[in-house]
Order: sequence, then structure tokens, then C-alpha cells
Amino acid sequence: MANGQVSASPTKSSYDVVIIGGAIMGSSTAWFLSDNPDFNGSVLVVERDPTYETASTTHTNSCMRQQFSTELNVRISQFAAEFVKNLRSYMGGDERVPALSIRSFGYMYLADTDAFANVLRANQKVQLAAGAATQLMTPEEIAAAYPFYNTDDILLGSINLVDEGYWDGATVFDWWRRQARERGVEYVTNEVVAMTKNASGTRVDSVTLRSGDVISCGQVVNASGPRAARTARMAGIDVPVEPRKRYSWVFKAETPLDRDLPLTIDPSGVHVRENGGGTYQCGGHSDADPAVAHDDFSMDHGIWTDHVWPILATRIPQFEAIKVQNEWAGHYAMNTFDHNAITGSHPEIENFVFLNGFSGHGLQQSPAMGRGTAEWLTYGEYRSLDLSPFSFDRIGQNAPIVEKAVI
Repeated sequence: MANGQVSASPTKSSYDVVIIGGAIMGSSTAWFLSDNPDFNGSVLVVERDPTYETASTTHTNSCMRQQFSTELNVRISQFAAEFVKNLRSYMGGDERVPALSIRSFGYMYLADTDAFANVLRANQKVQLAAGAATQLMTPEEIAAAYPFYNTDDILLGSINLVDEGYWDGATVFDWWRRQARERGVEYVTNEVVAMTKNASGTRVDSVTLRSGDVISCGQVVNASGPRAARTARMAGIDVPVEPRKRYSWVFKAETPLDRDLPLTIDPSGVHVRENGGGTYQCGGHSDADPAVAHDDFSMDHGIWTDHVWPILATRIPQFEAIKVQNEWAGHYAMNTFDHNAITGSHPEIENFVFLNGFSGHGLQQSPAMGRGTAEWLTYGEYRSLDLSPFSFDRIGQNAPIVEKAVI
């Protein structure tokens, strides 16, 4: 069934690994398991909506950056760049797999306060130490390189033009699913609605699907994005991840810019990037940023007219004359504890594995996170890149790893 319809019911009643959520994280993990010669178990991916219409994966701006404030996040994105640029090689030389590249227009962080300028300086030291090519720019240097910006209030900029910018996340996602299924990973259109633990409460013995199927599992992976907390509660676990609404707009400029627009993070938090053909994509959210219902994807049109467009037109005066072509609302899976991933197994429910809380940078982290989770499932440890600082344990210990570079 590699290229046919996805069934609703699993073909078996027991699997070595059950992955809850078949979007970018679940599919990355499934593919890396299928690619690991040391793993010979069975894998079931349970995905409630195979169209992925409301998944965070399909609402992303599909960019990657190395401008993080923690070394581990920098290295996670560096592997993403390596993976994307060598996709066919990683996929066994499969000639059907296209050659991909990264459109490295960079992320431009703009600081209008001394405090944030100092954050950019501190972040650059972390990034350079990890091998990134981040440059700090004075307002004069920014104006010379990107004369379309209004820099009157800007004190400092930060940009990296190496392996930072747009990449085709949809193609990588498609090939992860396709190859994983060809290699025997089973996908079903269904939903996990309950879990049953053993008598001592130390393992998840089985998951119950909406269809009524009860599936025994060796290990279970929570890859359910903004629904992570709902999934964890089935095992009696509280995880600090909640859906936060993020709005996106694609617009056409009457007078397009004469060069690529970096993914620009205005001090207001509004961000905008090159989209090609005289079009641009921007994003933002309301000043109040509450958790929302899992099915709330309604647009707030006032945010565009009262907040986002005025900021765009002020920062880039050529964007005073623009026309919106498309708009949508998506969800961040926001880790409210420290805006970083939660990985590895639960300290007490030993076969419950987290892959949650990416807080808006999940797509670019999916290669390293899928690889690491597959290693954890196979060996009980990370072998390529140590992701253990992101373990669930830090939450109980109240030891956040605060990521300062969150968009």
C-alpha cells in the first residue's frame, strides 16, 4: 500500500512502535527507524487527518535558521541543512528523490533597544562557536546592503547568509512518508483516544483507536503537535504544550523589492520574508496570546489592518502598496515552560516517548529530532547528537533551557 489509500484499521494487533501523529515529526521518526539497519521492528503511524490540512507542518513558512541562543539548537539546524542539501544521498541514492537546496536569504533580526541588541551580541557568540556564519550589522551597514529598510529606530541587526532561509519542507515530508511506507511502516487514518497502562503504571501496554481497535505497543511516541498535552493526558502525564494561534499572509507588492528580502523579524515581532515573483509571506499574532481550541483556525482580520500592515509599511515603505493573495491561521505547539523541544522517554512511564513542544521551529528541527528519536527507540540512547538536555526530566526539576530566539 505504498502509494494507495491509507486504511483506517491496522493490519496487526501489536506493534513494536506506535507513533501518534503522522506529520513532520512522526514521519521523520518513522523514516529514520526504517533507515536504521539495527532496527527491525514493526511501526504503526496513527494520523487523524491524512490531508494534514490543519497540521502545523502545512502552515509553516518552511525556513531554517542557525540563529538560536543555545548551541544545541544551532547544531540541530546545521544537521537539517546537511540533510536537505544531500536529500537523495540520505535516501539511499533513490533517483526519484529530487535534489534540493536552501535559498539562503538569511534571517534578519532587528534590534531597536540596547537590551535586545545585547541579546543579539550574546547569541552571535554562541552561534559562531558552533560554526555558524552570523554577522552583526550596524544601521548604516543594513541600509547599504538592504536600502529598502527604514532603519531610523534600529540599533543593530543580525543575519546569517549560510544555510539559513527557505527550503522545500513539503518535499522532504512527502519523501519521508513515501519511503517509510515502501519499507513497511504502516500508516492508518485513525485517532488514539485512550491508553492502557500495566498494573504498576510503568508502561503503556496498549492504545485504543477511535475505530475501537486496541493495539498493543512496545513503545509509543507522542508526535501529536499542538495536541501533545491531550495525548499525554491519556497516559496520566501533564506536558506544558498548548496550541497558540499564528496568522500568515501572502501578499504581492505593487513595486517589488530589487533584491531578496531576508526573513525579517521586526522588533514588534511581525516577520516577513521573500516568497518569489514579487510576492512575500509575513506572519504575526495578537498581543494577547492565549491557548486556543484545537479546532480554532478562524482569522482575525483586524490584526492585519490594525497591526501587521502598518508595521510592514513603516519598516519597508515599498510595502505601503500591497495586495493580500492568501491568508490562514495555524497553530504553534508552544512549550510554555521554556519554548524548547521535549524529547526522550518519561522517567516513570518508560515506554512513553516525547517529541513535543517545538514552539514554531519544528520543521527545521525535524531531521535531527526524527533521527535522535529513532536512535532512542532503537538503542535507548542518542548516538548522533545528544538531545538529552531536552528531556522531560527538566520540567520536574524546574530547570528550563530558555531559548531567547523565538519568533
